[in-house]
Amino acid sequence: MLGQGKAKTEGIIWTPLFINVFLVNFLVHCCSQMMNTLTSKYAAYLGAPSTIVGVVAGMYAYTALLFKMVSAPAIDTFNRKYVLLAADFVIFLSFVGYALSDSISMLMVSRLLQGSGLAFTTTCCLTIASDSLPNEKMSSGIGYFALATALAQAIGPTIGLNLAGMIGYNRTFAVMAGIMAVAMTLVSMLKINFVKTKKFVISLKTIIAKECIIPSAILFMLAVAYCVVNSFLVLYAESRGIGVGIGYFFTVYAVTMLFSRPFIGKMADKYGAVRVMIPSMCCFAAAFLLISVSTSLPMFLAAAFISAFGYGGCQPTIQAVNMRSVPKERRGAASCTSFIGQDCGAMLGPMAAGAAVEMFGYVNMWRVMILPIVLAMAATIIFRGRIDHGGEQAG
Repeated sequence: MLGQGKAKTEGIIWTPLFINVFLVNFLVHCCSQMMNTLTSKYAAYLGAPSTIVGVVAGMYAYTALLFKMVSAPAIDTFNRKYVLLAADFVIFLSFVGYALSDSISMLMVSRLLQGSGLAFTTTCCLTIASDSLPNEKMSSGIGYFALATALAQAIGPTIGLNLAGMIGYNRTFAVMAGIMAVAMTLVSMLKINFVKTKKFVISLKTIIAKECIIPSAILFMLAVAYCVVNSFLVLYAESRGIGVGIGYFFTVYAVTMLFSRPFIGKMADKYGAVRVMIPSMCCFAAAFLLISVSTSLPMFLAAAFISAFGYGGCQPTIQAVNMRSVPKERRGAASCTSFIGQDCGAMLGPMAAGAAVEMFGYVNMWRVMILPIVLAMAATIIFRGRIDHGGEQAG
């Protein structure tokens, strides 16, 4: 069904197609990170009460999850280049909407529009990247590909805040629209040969790849734990007497992933996914335990470093397992299955952690949230054969 414009060079990761889609993915995630940082501040600037600020900040995630039900069959049916181009155009329109917005209602509409575009963009970029990779280097390639997200996490929030301080919110949003225009230009340069072989059908089979359910369930459990970092770390650090310096936690985490992800990817290709996932999960659990006893900024930063070898290493490894487990023509469903597991974990995790805080307090909440990591580890051990050898069945 699908093939690249030029024959794939055996054993090469950084092909022109891979580089192009890597850059597109970086630009999209950079804009997303900038917007995530500014949304709450801009909503408050427009006069929204705290409850509405929270709703506006998180509502894009729900549309992103909803539209993933459509994105998988679309990616596996139509030319992925044009699916990605249309999705980037929708995100471009959302930033135009942000730039023109002067009310909470318009901000909400733009946020929903952005989420619908991201539902296609994230899954399509991963699918195109995996199509360009040799099967024997899938983990290494996805590890490198995931650097786009890490780079965006490292620089996006700072750029967004600085720009808003210098030129104001609406002009900053206009700059983001310009960045998306650059991304669309790069997408138009992708060279993908395409022959349509099936009809567009929305069904459970076209949305979910059954081969990917177990790895995605593991990713779900890990995401339940990881989302606690974004939701509660700052509040917890403040309760421990750590001030604004806690922001460096996210910087250390993102920078460490720049070398942890490629390293773990290479190890997964060499020794198998399970043999790197188990140590990574141990690092993840150790980071949470360290956070629970942290009383100084250096201790928190040490936890950030360790965590980058934990969830930061497991996530792209599991994505690579999923992409290897299905034929190319079903990688849209595989990508969608991965992100559904991740998104559901991100929505459930804060609620579970919030309940744990109310029952046990902040310190013990971090220890309680090690439980999903332990469950993920147990599932990895139980299904280790299917995880390591799923790609052999895909052919």
